[in-house]
Amino acid sequence: QVQLVESGGGLVQAGGSLRLSCAGSGGTFSRYHMAWFRQASGKEREFVAAITRFGTTLGYANSVKGRFTIAKVNAENTAYLQLRSLKPEDTAVYYCAANGGVVGSYDSMKTYGYWGQGTQVTVSS
Repeated sequence: QVQLVESGGGLVQAGGSLRLSCAGSGGTFSRYHMAWFRQASGKEREFVAAITRFGTTLGYANSVKGRFTIAKVNAENTAYLQLRSLKPEDTAVYYCAANGGVVGSYDSMKTYGYWGQGTQVTVSS
């Protein structure tokens, strides 16, 4: 079973950039499709981006399309989420998630059985 640890969050001004990392351990990282979700305070967790186990992008939420980029480097056992042109509404805890082969929608939380603890991203106006 894979364990996931996110890092790279922080406080940034609107228009700025961050790169989030999700390090996997305890499993064969190349087996897992990966995704990023986020949860703003008082709101439900929502899908951000997803990628196949071999690094092909599956899709992005409309709210981040063109600004965020997901990547997966199996040799590094790490998935990334590059955040650009950040807006205050991007403020949330960002979680990475892994799917070891469950058939389901890539933008559904139910598809992912493994989750990290989250990393906080705060965008000031």
